[in-house]
Amino acid sequence: MSHNEHLVAAVDIGTTKVASIIGKMKDNGKVEIMGVSKTPSTGIKRGVVQNIDETVSAIKKTVNEVQSTSGVTFTNVFVGIAGQHIKTIRNRGYINRNSSEDEITREDIEALIKEMYNISIDVGEEIIHVLPQNFIVDNETGIKNPVGMLGRRVEANFHIVIGQITSARNIGKCINKAGLTLNELILQPLASSTAILTADEKEAGVTLVDIGGGTTDVAVYYDDIIRHTAVIPFGGDVVTKDIKEGCSILQRQAELLKVQYGSALGDLAREDEVVSIPGISGREPKEISLKSLAYIIQSRLEEILNAVLYEIENSGYYDRLSAGIVVTGGGALMKDLPQLVKFVTGMDVRLGYPTVKLASESVQEVNDPIFSTSVGLVLEGYEIYRQNQEKYEEQKEQETEPEEENEPVEQERGKRNFFSKIKDAFNDIFEENDTEM
Repeated sequence: MSHNEHLVAAVDIGTTKVASIIGKMKDNGKVEIMGVSKTPSTGIKRGVVQNIDETVSAIKKTVNEVQSTSGVTFTNVFVGIAGQHIKTIRNRGYINRNSSEDEITREDIEALIKEMYNISIDVGEEIIHVLPQNFIVDNETGIKNPVGMLGRRVEANFHIVIGQITSARNIGKCINKAGLTLNELILQPLASSTAILTADEKEAGVTLVDIGGGTTDVAVYYDDIIRHTAVIPFGGDVVTKDIKEGCSILQRQAELLKVQYGSALGDLAREDEVVSIPGISGREPKEISLKSLAYIIQSRLEEILNAVLYEIENSGYYDRLSAGIVVTGGGALMKDLPQLVKFVTGMDVRLGYPTVKLASESVQEVNDPIFSTSVGLVLEGYEIYRQNQEKYEEQKEQETEPEEENEPVEQERGKRNFFSKIKDAFNDIFEENDTEM
């Protein structure tokens, strides 16, 4: 692999912010984040791009900042996808092999995964991820990785993530117009999980809850396997909106109030503390009690957490999550939130910071739940490159002509994105845009 492939860049296109980030793999297997930048995003609602130009300028701004602080230029990026349109289904597939005397190979598993991309889905939808849950070889169940085993019939249960084609295309369009190349789209809850959850938590059973501005992402793991993912179309923005309406103040004042004085539990807020908000255009200032502010926040957060609870119950693993819930995202910073989560769900709770898998040399500002998805996209990007690298090695042995460098080779783990199919189309359409940049 070339030197450049030890660097992975990602763009997290969120409802409240666009963030760009670049990381470098260290020899100890940890990732050093060399630069991160965020800017408010205005062109995105509930995780879906609504205004391409605004989103493109936010992407350019953060990418330029990261490139100048890290001193590295890059064009290939991994990007997260979320939004209300994301849904998941379970499916089962199988292949019959010619002989039960041959070992099962990675190619067999890839064939099985590839088959899943052909299942029928609704018009206007496309498959984003095919995630194998477990395998069955000749009626032997519960196998995590069948490669190297002997068997004729290989079956697998799959967790399949589906999204709207238009949402995905608009993300691709924004990336291309910003003069970048899209490597792959990665489901945001998966990325956040990679950055936040420990191996022990995934094994014991855990739910990751990433409270963003426009959406709340949920991922349920048990026995090291992803069991359920969901995107709930509410986040910190609706809390701000409630404060704005409940206190009759401006949006920016409501956001400031929430961040500086907010609490997730009304009962813990002090009765006698009030904060004075300047009146609109010279009117009398408003006195707002921190207790009533906390009750407004609490009632909306309870609604979000009840939706999370519904998803956990839906996964069928509610009773088995020994590690409880890990909360991350910008919304996780709300004062007293862990107590509220515990109160609503009855589960153990911890706050998730995205530094579990990072090298200590990483830039300081990345140690913030706001960057969980961004860091996760870099880590997932590495995983994808690593799997491709094994392929590169194999190909080099087979042929003298090496692969062209920037083209990620077809690869397994269901991580191969549908974008590969339409990426070429994009790159043609936007060739002229790139030359203008």
